[in-house]
Amino acid sequence: MNPLPLIVAELRRNPLGCAAVVALIAVAVALGVALSAQERALRLASARAADRFDLVVGASGSPTQLVLTTVYLQPAALDLLPARTLLLLQADAGVAEVAPVAVTDSFRGYPLVGTTAKFATNGGKLSVVDGRAFQRVDEVMIGASVDLPVGEKIRPAHGTPAENVLEAHDHDAQLTIVGRLVRSGTPWDHAILVPIEAMWAMHARPSSGTSEAVNATASSHVGPPWSAVEAGPVPALVVRPRTVTDAYRLRQQYRGRETMALFPAEVLNQLYAVLGNVHDLLRSVTFVFDGLLVTGVLLIIVTVISARRQSIGVLRALGAPPAFVFVTVWLQGAVLIGTGVLLGVGLGFVLAKAMGAMVSEQLGLAVDATIGAPELALAAALLGVGSVLAAAPSLSTLRVPVARLLRLA
Repeated sequence: MNPLPLIVAELRRNPLGCAAVVALIAVAVALGVALSAQERALRLASARAADRFDLVVGASGSPTQLVLTTVYLQPAALDLLPARTLLLLQADAGVAEVAPVAVTDSFRGYPLVGTTAKFATNGGKLSVVDGRAFQRVDEVMIGASVDLPVGEKIRPAHGTPAENVLEAHDHDAQLTIVGRLVRSGTPWDHAILVPIEAMWAMHARPSSGTSEAVNATASSHVGPPWSAVEAGPVPALVVRPRTVTDAYRLRQQYRGRETMALFPAEVLNQLYAVLGNVHDLLRSVTFVFDGLLVTGVLLIIVTVISARRQSIGVLRALGAPPAFVFVTVWLQGAVLIGTGVLLGVGLGFVLAKAMGAMVSEQLGLAVDATIGAPELALAAALLGVGSVLAAAPSLSTLRVPVARLLRLA
């Protein structure tokens, strides 16, 4: 005997109720899947953005703020490292490369980042897709998401009116955009990259007698309108150690009363805590909507028990085997659960993409949320639990006498 025609007929008797149960299950699954995928994508994107920041050295203060400003370009008034710190790191045999990073100015809402051409291109891994890398102190490169044309001249502003309307002002320097970098999927895609010498010159830092600390590559960038640029203090230095041993030695060496050194990865968990413990929040929301799923399954059980007694009684009176009756009743609930879960996974994918786009717009991170093994496992687990619960009406109706089922109908 084929139970499918009976199942379809029973489901058609109450299409609105079935649709409501399917919708409830789909929404619960979609939110759980989307939040799980978004959480994983956010962690991957934030970790990927910190890949090239092996060791960050800054003035003593908040490690979290140092990472937020240096890696994720969130503006903040960081204390400055003296120029001698750059000299000491450049002279250290365990340092393969050191690059200053200064986030102090802006233009039309885009942050200006003072650094070196080599670090701006991630050691040459990020190619210039339009134009070329800057070679003079009056030249800049732009990230892939900066809505400015190559060749345009800009006049940077110190700070932004939103940060401090009293101190915000335009600099006298005029810079020319000479190149656009390939997309990196990090907040640096929204930045204007400036030679660090330009930052020193624009802010007119007093000479500290350490111009010899600037290597030959940086010195070759010097040109009009600044003919004699000397090294100055910076908010942060990004260090690439030669070995793992050097990395930990430098981290310990520059952890003192005046400076701090850290691996960005070690503060990523603290960042989540500062932002309100996103991980626990997403998990809590997921559990809430999983509860809605259980409610939907219980709704199915109540509906099946109350509305299917007559048909079950008739089947048993006609001599249908218990296994056939069980499968017929169970599949009615399982079909609704399976449909809801499948729709929920699809809806969750769409929702995860939409959430990823919003997060990318707000944070500048390439958050590419996809449905992976954890989300499929979650959906499979919910489907399994729901299917088991859907068997309860079948088992309960098999214990009720046929005469009673027909009377209750």
